[in-house]
Amino acid sequence: MNRIIIDSHCHIYPDQIAARAVRGIDSFYNGLPDSHHDGTVKTLLASGRHAGISHFIVHSVATKPQQTASINHFIAEETKKAGGAFTGLGTLHPDSETIKDDLENLISLGLKGVKLHPDFQKFEADSPKAFAIFEMCEDLGIPVLVHTGDYRYDYSNPERIARVLRAFPKLTFIGAHFGGWSIWDRATALLPDFANMRVDTSSSFVWLQKEKVKEIIAAYGPERVLFGTDYPCWNQISELQYMESLGLEKQELEQIYWKNCAKIYRIVSIHSCCLV
Repeated sequence: MNRIIIDSHCHIYPDQIAARAVRGIDSFYNGLPDSHHDGTVKTLLASGRHAGISHFIVHSVATKPQQTASINHFIAEETKKAGGAFTGLGTLHPDSETIKDDLENLISLGLKGVKLHPDFQKFEADSPKAFAIFEMCEDLGIPVLVHTGDYRYDYSNPERIARVLRAFPKLTFIGAHFGGWSIWDRATALLPDFANMRVDTSSSFVWLQKEKVKEIIAAYGPERVLFGTDYPCWNQISELQYMESLGLEKQELEQIYWKNCAKIYRIVSIHSCCLV
């Protein structure tokens, strides 16, 4: 497949804890129906490039406030070592007593956005402590990638996300998993009307029929959808094959595969090809 492709949703972990982190993800979702990878940087680069992916947005999530600094330094270091293949996002934890300093440190490390996971980190997306993060990111023009949706919990449901989008209309908000994992109909009914809402395709295809995926993409418009695999959860080749099977127009695929992501994170070159 001769295309530029950015994988907008990749978790990476230090080698010594990767296996434990992957087991944690698998346990959280009560088992995943597809074979997944080991969560290491080496495997991401090898498997992603084998699939034809050109660039990777990498991140991890702090489940405790004291993990924030070490995770952000790890992501920043791996981004530097990847030789232009990575764009790194930092993590913040709403319970941190030094949240402003954490964000300043994240920026100083060269990280280009923030990843939050309300369901892992156990905070309501429309809570005052979450709003404090969104306000700072909006003021500084920093994109925020947020896990959204889960029928088992009430941390990041579409109603809460709508309150965030309404309160921060200038915030670039990327809702992972088509804006509402496992509650896609609720998300699609409520969230596309917000112009500041973007979504990624990660961890969705195996549970959705192709016509439903096309309906979701049409609801947001291909100019607001980012391709993402949620590495290490899924096989990148299978995810790309699914995308290709949807019958989208070439220009729509280009937007989803890389143009939208490159614009959000200001990615100016991939393998010396000028993008934006």
